[in-house]
Amino acid sequence: MDFWQNKRVVVTGGAGFLGSFVVEKLRQRRCREIFIPRSKDYDLVDMEAVKRLYRETRPDIVVHLAARVGGIGANLANPGKFFYDNLLMGVQLLEVGRLVGIEKFVAIGTICAYPKFTPVPFKEDDLWNGYPEETNAPYGLAKKMLLVQAQSYRQQYGFNSIVLLPVNLYGPRDNFDLETSHVIPAIIRKCCEARERGADSIVVWGDGSPTREFLYVEDAAEGILLAAERYNGPDPVNLGSGMEISIKDLIDLIAWLTGYKGEVRWDTARPNGQPRRSLDTGRADKLFGFRVQVPFEEGLRRTVAWYERTKHDAQQPMMQGSVPRVTS
Repeated sequence: MDFWQNKRVVVTGGAGFLGSFVVEKLRQRRCREIFIPRSKDYDLVDMEAVKRLYRETRPDIVVHLAARVGGIGANLANPGKFFYDNLLMGVQLLEVGRLVGIEKFVAIGTICAYPKFTPVPFKEDDLWNGYPEETNAPYGLAKKMLLVQAQSYRQQYGFNSIVLLPVNLYGPRDNFDLETSHVIPAIIRKCCEARERGADSIVVWGDGSPTREFLYVEDAAEGILLAAERYNGPDPVNLGSGMEISIKDLIDLIAWLTGYKGEVRWDTARPNGQPRRSLDTGRADKLFGFRVQVPFEEGLRRTVAWYERTKHDAQQPMMQGSVPRVTS
């Protein structure tokens, strides 16, 4: 806890899904000075706004969570914007951080940076062995440039920046807007609404065969702060749970947890996305002692319960400014 007590910390995206848990954990660690830039005040795609952010906050550490993100549909609809906004935010925050001499930059990448056909479990050394899955490649490549920039800045300038690669996140406070959400919140909402209407079916994209790994948001926040405290190396580090589940089995589990008893209809005209996703998490354990604490089914129970309590607010579309939520 002493690590954070006298640090000034900027958390971009700190008002979003993952960011809100990171900020809570910083406060639990007695960090006294936390600044959360809001998109209406600091457009992180604009270099002058980034310079003003550093000038006005004078941080020791920057935790860069802000991203333009969404599920498969949002990525397909916005490939140019997802590439440009994510690239510019990362490039400019790192560059100005270097120029003003901050102590450390913690960059959050994405599992979407991995090649489409990566041997499972994904190892960090396989990151460059192919092109990402096409539906989210622009987003994945933009975030991947954080790693290139961080490593080159470390080599040339001795700038201390680390890059973490979280797997798909889930949990309370997630985005449940069906136009932009990821698979878990989307299916929870569909199942709950179908149950309440007495509908006999829901429609899900793809054929259910792809696999995914999921990390509970509080575990992800803890991993990020452990890395900030203990890791100062050039290599990217996966943050994951080490589990793998098919989309079909995931939907069956969510249906059971939500009490939905109807049919699942597969829209096979829609893309599946990457065939398999599961991470090798050994490097995070070895380098900064990160291991998950919340079992998957328990995390899903908490997420469903939160949604049921707050569904009116949870269903509202999240603001798509320069600092929306972060997930992978």
